[in-house]
Amino acid sequence: MFDWVVSTIESWGYLGVLMLMVAENVFPPIPSEVIMPLAGFLAGSGRLSLTMTILVGTLGSVLGTLMWYYIGLWFGEERLKRFAARHGRLLTLSPSDIDAAHDWFQRHGAMAVFFGRMIPAIRTLISVPAGLARMPMWKFLLYTVIGSALWTGVLTFAGLLLHENYALVADWVDPLSKLVVIAVVAIYLYRVVTWKPH
Repeated sequence: MFDWVVSTIESWGYLGVLMLMVAENVFPPIPSEVIMPLAGFLAGSGRLSLTMTILVGTLGSVLGTLMWYYIGLWFGEERLKRFAARHGRLLTLSPSDIDAAHDWFQRHGAMAVFFGRMIPAIRTLISVPAGLARMPMWKFLLYTVIGSALWTGVLTFAGLLLHENYALVADWVDPLSKLVVIAVVAIYLYRVVTWKPH
């Protein structure tokens, strides 16, 4: 995958960065931790503009995450509650849990979206509860754009500073991504095993 990312950006330039960042949010195994540091390295070598690279990377990230927002919006909270009533153990949620989560998201959803855009493995998934809670589009876009721009900018500058060693960014961030995934899976399995009908 690493070689494919490199060849896509080197061949397609900004369009390659845009397409890869859209794909990274639609299909999470494609890592932004490889895409943006490489783009930053290319910006440092004069083949791309640093400003345009960050703007295009942010745009791709936002476009990709919109799909998950609309999936949450389409599925809807009522449908999710009906599913939870029938398959509570699978979701480890009851309809009342969903009501509580909805109330929490109404109070803290903006910050959840903002910080969630900078957490590996959570970046994509945070859009689904935003859609489920019917967060206003303007608010979702505002916090998504700011969070995505920060994350994209940090990765791009890391690639710029590390020059040919830009791949080290992925080496540092990848273990964190794996830890987040392992923690999420472990919590889910624990909840499945200990779940009791309400």
